[in-house]
Amino acid sequence: MALATLDRFLTDNHVAYRRIMHPVAYTAQEVASVAHVPRDKMAKTVMVKLDGRLAMTVMHANQYLDLANLKRETGATKVEIAEEYEFAELFRDCEPGAMPPFGNLYGMEVYADWGLMDDSDIAFNAGTHIELVRMSFRDYERLVHPKFASVCRH
Repeated sequence: MALATLDRFLTDNHVAYRRIMHPVAYTAQEVASVAHVPRDKMAKTVMVKLDGRLAMTVMHANQYLDLANLKRETGATKVEIAEEYEFAELFRDCEPGAMPPFGNLYGMEVYADWGLMDDSDIAFNAGTHIELVRMSFRDYERLVHPKFASVCRH
């Protein structure tokens, strides 16, 4: 599963992190609630298409993607939310909708909302609907090299 790949990647890069088990939950806000993680510390991923190519956006669980902002920030002509069937094959090691925010491990760009930079740490799905990873945001930034943009409605 994705967790094994993620564990290896984090360990190989000397990152301290915690695995958190929780009851089954599907939306980022549900996960935050059942895992007792503040919604503004829980990161969610939303897959998008920028001029037809897949990209990952990352934001707090309590925020909503703003396609107009993303279009302006990326310079893309066409921006749309990707349908699950369009990216499921890339994330075969993940349960549907539980992808970790490590697009770099899947060969895609990652656009992170500026608001995440205020966090000392973040929690996110670890490839399943029952487990999170919590780690330092600075380590996440160092490993993923996301492009920061205003991707949410503020």
